[in-house]
Amino acid sequence: MLWDRARAIFPGGVNSPARALRHLQSPLIAERGEGAYLYTDRGKLVDFCMGFGPLILGHRPKPVLDAVKAWLERGWLYAMLTEPEVELGETIIRHVPSVKKIRFVSTGTEATMNAVRLARGYTKRDVIIKFEGNFHGSHDYVLVKAGSGAATWGIPTSAGIPADVAKLTVVVPYNDVEAFRKAIREVGDRLAAVIVEPVAGNYGLIIPDIDFLKTLREETERVGALLIFDEVITGFRLGLSGAQGRFGVIPDITTLGKIIGGGFPIGAFGGRQEVMDLVAPSGPVYNAGTFNAHPVSMVAGLATLRELERGYPYEVADRAAEKMARGLEDLAGRYGFDVVVKRISSMFQLYFKRGDVKTPQDVRESNEKLYLKLHEIALSHGVYLTPSQYEVNFTSSMHTDEVVNEALQALELAFRKLKLVGSS
Repeated sequence: MLWDRARAIFPGGVNSPARALRHLQSPLIAERGEGAYLYTDRGKLVDFCMGFGPLILGHRPKPVLDAVKAWLERGWLYAMLTEPEVELGETIIRHVPSVKKIRFVSTGTEATMNAVRLARGYTKRDVIIKFEGNFHGSHDYVLVKAGSGAATWGIPTSAGIPADVAKLTVVVPYNDVEAFRKAIREVGDRLAAVIVEPVAGNYGLIIPDIDFLKTLREETERVGALLIFDEVITGFRLGLSGAQGRFGVIPDITTLGKIIGGGFPIGAFGGRQEVMDLVAPSGPVYNAGTFNAHPVSMVAGLATLRELERGYPYEVADRAAEKMARGLEDLAGRYGFDVVVKRISSMFQLYFKRGDVKTPQDVRESNEKLYLKLHEIALSHGVYLTPSQYEVNFTSSMHTDEVVNEALQALELAFRKLKLVGSS
């Protein structure tokens, strides 16, 4: 059995904690993907996880598949400059307001790690501020009260991080302007940077107050620190200009990933020229990597962004998420459940609770057992919701009205059964 073989050689049987699905007896085993569907050991599923966000065009979109096939005929690794990386960089710079120069890396973790290093190199300061529940990858300086898998597994700070390293990271409540201002005063002239998910997507979905984002911009400018927007999730998900374009708040450095690689490994960090020119070989802030700007990721990302520039993927994906959010609210109410459904563009998540969800504490107060039970029942009816309330559901350009209707019909059966079994 594949699961037995995996457990024998991988820690916990998986290569990333979010895949473990601890509320089930075994994780899902993928066989193939097509459009809005995953084909797995548990059958055909309408997919609302979409690789945790990168697949905004769905599984195996033809423009990306064709571009990758064509490039593979020419080879796939040269450790030299290629035309696709220049074209992808130019495309990103054209759309993302804060990015005037860019460096491609291989993962979102590498992107945030280098962004923090660059901010410290630019300011010649050492302390950073991050926000509770925001996840910026798995390097030491940001794996403090992180979201997503860390929250799900109850590990707010990973073992193996030296205490002296953690002391250089100040954690502040998300969406709390006064707490942030207090932290700014306490850190003083040691503050190098503030790093934030402009829309929190790793502690469920938490939408920011616009005054919160504006305060981050105003206060960092006032004290001479840099503002880093982690748009690994929101970049090209909330539109071509990401969260910064949507909210009109422009950071000093932006990190990107997921969508810009078209489903292949990718990360990037960029900002204004005077900051980015400190990156090696132009300056003293070191970054290098054999797989930086890997040609296959570049052509896949470029093909994806060209489709997004046509506009239709956003129209379909955003409409699907809106319809799913309304449908979940209706189904929950019909079967007597109190829920909060948060949505922005093609991202949504539901919480079994009353009131609203504006902070990580609000997420913790929701009924996680009910969410996991709904996830389990929905799987048996052919719908794959994201496997934790600390993650986010995503739609794609392949989530047509027909697909969404199919999913909502299945979810009605799931809510009906949930009503019978509760969270027991």
